[in-house]
This record gives sequence, structure tokens and C-alpha cells, in this order.
Amino acid sequence: MILGLGIPELLIILVVILVIFGPKNLPKIGKALGKTVKNVREGMEEGSEDASDSPIESHDAVDVIEDEDDADAPAEAADDAVFCSKCGAKNAADADFCSKCGNKLN
Repeated sequence: MILGLGIPELLIILVVILVIFGPKNLPKIGKALGKTVKNVREGMEEGSEDASDSPIESHDAVDVIEDEDDADAPAEAADDAVFCSKCGAKNAADADFCSKCGNKLN
């Protein structure tokens, strides 16, 4: 028994599916159903792996460590980088055009 259905009930369901979709479309439907089930299983496995790989114990357990060099990073970034006025992308100081959108840099 599958899901409380016996062999006669399964045969009736298969005959109805055959009448509705026709014999030519059954392989396509089976293939699509198989791919869907496979994708759902892979998604469930990825979700369980993500949950087990990085458990979040509590909000207080996360410590933020600031690097002394990072405090000067915005000043240094302004010296050797140019930001696009259109998209905001960071570009090399000697670039004439934005690497992301192609806009001419000032």
C-alpha cells in the first residue's frame, strides 16, 4: 500500500492519467516529475547541510573584531579608487570608464 492506496486504486488513477494526457505525453510527464522530485530532495539536503554546518547558538556569541588597518581603509580607498557616479562601482584611479556600467568617469 502506498499512501493508503491499494493496487485497484492505483490502476484507476493511472488509467485516468492515461486518458487525460495520452500515451505520447506520459514519458514527458514522468521525466518532469522525476526532475522535480530530485530538485526538491537536493534542496532539502542543502538546507539541512547549511543548518548543520553553521549553527547559530545565540546573538551574543558573535564577536566583532575590528582590525586597526580597517579604520584607515575608507581614506585609502578614496586615494587609489574612483567611484562611478552612475552605478557606484569602485574602479581603479587611472580608469577612464566604469568597469561595471561603462559610464565615463570624471
